[in-house]
Amino acid sequence: MKWITPVDPGYNESRTLFNAMIDRHPAVIAPCSDADDVAEALKYAGEHHLDVAVRAGGHSVAGMSLNDGGLVIDVRPMKSVRVDPDARTVTAGAGLTCGEFDRATQQHGLALTGGRVSTTGLAGFTLGGGSGWLERAFGFACDSLLSVDLVTASGERVTASATENPELFWALHGGGGNFGVATSFTFGLHRLGPRVHAGLMLWPGDAADEVSRGFRELALAAPNEETGAIIYLTVPDEPGMPPEMVGKMAVAVVYLYAGDAAEGAEHTKPYRALKPAADFLEDIDYADFQCSLDDPPGKYNYWSADYHDDLSDDALDVIVDSARNLPGPSSQQLIARWGGAVGGPAATATPLMNRNASWVTHPFGLGETPQGGQEAKVWVKRFRQDIAPYATGGVWLNFIGDEGQERVRAAFGEENYSRLARVKQEFDPENTFHGNQNIRPAAS
Repeated sequence: MKWITPVDPGYNESRTLFNAMIDRHPAVIAPCSDADDVAEALKYAGEHHLDVAVRAGGHSVAGMSLNDGGLVIDVRPMKSVRVDPDARTVTAGAGLTCGEFDRATQQHGLALTGGRVSTTGLAGFTLGGGSGWLERAFGFACDSLLSVDLVTASGERVTASATENPELFWALHGGGGNFGVATSFTFGLHRLGPRVHAGLMLWPGDAADEVSRGFRELALAAPNEETGAIIYLTVPDEPGMPPEMVGKMAVAVVYLYAGDAAEGAEHTKPYRALKPAADFLEDIDYADFQCSLDDPPGKYNYWSADYHDDLSDDALDVIVDSARNLPGPSSQQLIARWGGAVGGPAATATPLMNRNASWVTHPFGLGETPQGGQEAKVWVKRFRQDIAPYATGGVWLNFIGDEGQERVRAAFGEENYSRLARVKQEFDPENTFHGNQNIRPAAS
């Protein structure tokens, strides 16, 4: 294994993350091709008293996949993927992005709930739970886990499944990278595609109130196969966009039907009755749709999120008012519809709380410059204050930055957090893996 240090030519490229707001300088980056490499890197970090971070896609908005002066275990070389189409299973290396994973499984008309941005790393996405466009039909990515191979802080190779280390397996359904370095995942897959009916529709900003209320009612009545989200954005100057809307605030509905494409087209009729100014819904390969809304890297990002049992007119007014003051042309305000399989039987088998929430608000603050990033941060925090009276207090940790231990506990609830802490004590008693949404080891 060729480790990368600050004097090596590829150092800056290797430490660059999706979020330009993060600028950290580890002492050494260890590109790991297998579990042996991971164990060697952990041993070195222990011997030299170095903090440890684990990097896959590098999509953590808080930059938790990087550190200053420590060692970074980079699992991106682990790109293996083996699909068994008859058993409908896949074993995937921890270095895959969601887009790479989708391409491999879609060759067989099979899918897993994947990230809304295709460059997201499969490992961090899954260990944090795995929320994406297919979740109402298939649940979170972690709900389809069959087993996980990982290396613990002591260098031990372990497998977690329903029958082997079952408490650890439970903890890996949303507990993040707290328990070891995942090297491989085995999932059960779902039949989907390759063609689906998906895309987005666009309305001018002055229709935001009407469209928001219409979307709320349609999404509440939708079948589980139908996933919808509403996004408030500034219309980019791109082909197909109505010229009169470019540079102005607009409302988009993102739609995906997890089933027959013709059925999906039929289910779009009520949305189309709201008369969008632009309609980009089409029959499309699922893997292509999954990368069609990717955010570009290199922006200065600050995100957050909250759960909601319902969205009253007053709550929608808060959201729309916030959207009318987006900080910069790349920022977005998003409302995702949960329900369906998100709160289904699998929900009780994970540590994640509030899976019965109906909605998630997810403000994306994006700046073009460092100053723009700070303005985006102020905007996100102001929105969270304004929406707080309408929120449950729950949170999805993959959607937020470093917002403190109170928010980590809110994601799991006290009972589940205590149970996670006991698993942490067993597999990482020294809290080696603390560069994350951290679960602290229970007192021994």
